[in-house]
Amino acid sequence: MTYVVSKVVLDSISPWLLLEMRFLLALLTLGIISLFQKSWKINKKDLVPLAVIALVGYTGSIGFQFVGTKLSGAAMGSLITSASPALISLFAFFILKEKINSRKIVSLILATIGVIVVIGLPKGGSNLGAYFGNLILVGAAITWALYTVLSKVQTSKYSSLTVTTWATVFGVIFTLPFTFLEQSKHITHLPTNGWIWMGVIFLGTISTAGAFYLWNKGFEYIDTSTGSLFFFLQPLIGTIFGYFLLNEEISPSFFIGSILIVVAVYLSIKEPKQKTTLQYNSKKA
Repeated sequence: MTYVVSKVVLDSISPWLLLEMRFLLALLTLGIISLFQKSWKINKKDLVPLAVIALVGYTGSIGFQFVGTKLSGAAMGSLITSASPALISLFAFFILKEKINSRKIVSLILATIGVIVVIGLPKGGSNLGAYFGNLILVGAAITWALYTVLSKVQTSKYSSLTVTTWATVFGVIFTLPFTFLEQSKHITHLPTNGWIWMGVIFLGTISTAGAFYLWNKGFEYIDTSTGSLFFFLQPLIGTIFGYFLLNEEISPSFFIGSILIVVAVYLSIKEPKQKTTLQYNSKKA
């Protein structure tokens, strides 16, 4: 729902200001929980890695997501960034030394082709802004993949709550300069519509504090390549609600790209299922 809600709220609040609001609300939520659970203590030497996580995944990826979604659309935004799982496997191979087999390589290629098909080529004039929005969303996918892998490293040392809270602290800090720069050029007049503020609260508490924590928590139990596949549920939700609630158009290239990405998911999850079956039969025998 993040892309749909943010698309609506971005019509009233500028991207970087909304992002800063989102992180402040998330920090308030996570900070209170961390304080009660005493999950905020870390080693000073890990401040830099956590700051890098925030720069890449919070200010970087979510910033790209907001700007790209504003220029493009909720359905397109959710689909393009769904390339992240394939990219996560790639980063996990180089950083975490997780094995990457031929199926994952094929999945990466198919997902990449699918994204290219969805983006298409700029047709000039009115479509130029949306095209650049799509390119920015590709940047969001790349940075989110890197964020996931870097967070996996830190959750091996600290709880997901600790990692998410500290990353949010740095997210607030790193996003602030961009917010000031944005507002110096064009001051945002805050809306009076209550539904817009409900959307802001949703983005800060549910889409950031809740979702980021659960995302990191999941990777405490499973490898990044497997866990990243759940990210592919996002385009389905984003497309359905973008179509029915925002009346966004869906072009034929959108379906072609979706099919390629779905095939990439199928290839990624097929092998683990086969291995599980073989292991079960072996134990049974």
